[in-house]
Amino acid sequence: MSGRLAGRIAVVVGAGQTPGATIGNGRATAIRFAEEGATVLVVDRDLDSAAETLAMLEARGGRGSVWQADVTGEDACRRIVETCMARHGRIDILHNNVGIGAGDTSATRMTEAVWERIFETNLKSVMFTCKHALPAMRAQGGGVITNVSSVAAVCSVGLVAYKTSKAALNAYTHALAMGNAAHGIRANVIMPGLMNTPMAIEGYVATGRDRADVIRARDAQVPLRGGMGDAWDVANAALFLASDEARFITAVCLPVDGGQSARIG
Repeated sequence: MSGRLAGRIAVVVGAGQTPGATIGNGRATAIRFAEEGATVLVVDRDLDSAAETLAMLEARGGRGSVWQADVTGEDACRRIVETCMARHGRIDILHNNVGIGAGDTSATRMTEAVWERIFETNLKSVMFTCKHALPAMRAQGGGVITNVSSVAAVCSVGLVAYKTSKAALNAYTHALAMGNAAHGIRANVIMPGLMNTPMAIEGYVATGRDRADVIRARDAQVPLRGGMGDAWDVANAALFLASDEARFITAVCLPVDGGQSARIG
């Protein structure tokens, strides 16, 4: 299969999605990787959702397989890499898309349980998937790691644990990039802004808010054409960073946000 990722083996962690009318970042990324020739290991804690993603990418002529994993534990992260190596003998691209913000609140209302759950999901999962992928990438002479953060890391938001975990993810990825550059491994961050994805929208709707009102309010915060992006915007950024077109790019935090993070004042 031809394409910008032809012959590559990619692992997309968090390639299922929250149910909803639109498509999620991880699912869209897995599909774009497959469309461009990568063989994709579709990883999610929800096996049925991972299987849906696999069916979608296969319908577009792509190739892949699924693996179920809850990446909040190191053993599960280790087994993702072992599974990829057993099936394909290498791992060229590791794309970490898992993240949560449920229960987050202000500094004075924060609970230990919420803080630990958000950091366990948003940061520890990435640390351990990378820990176990790095030896394989070093042995094969290179690889690409892309971690999905958020503009919340650099913008003013009321979600203290989410913001802090994503800022820490940016810092971790910087250290990862500089510590592995000599091995030919590139590591970058994508910081999505306000996106029209199920995870972003459905939580508001579940509290009784009108969907159209939620979308209008979020659209109004975006400088570029006054509208949110979608998962394909994130997926296309991920495709670029994973491709040889970005071969000289590492340790970058790339906003995909329609200018939201650039708005000052």
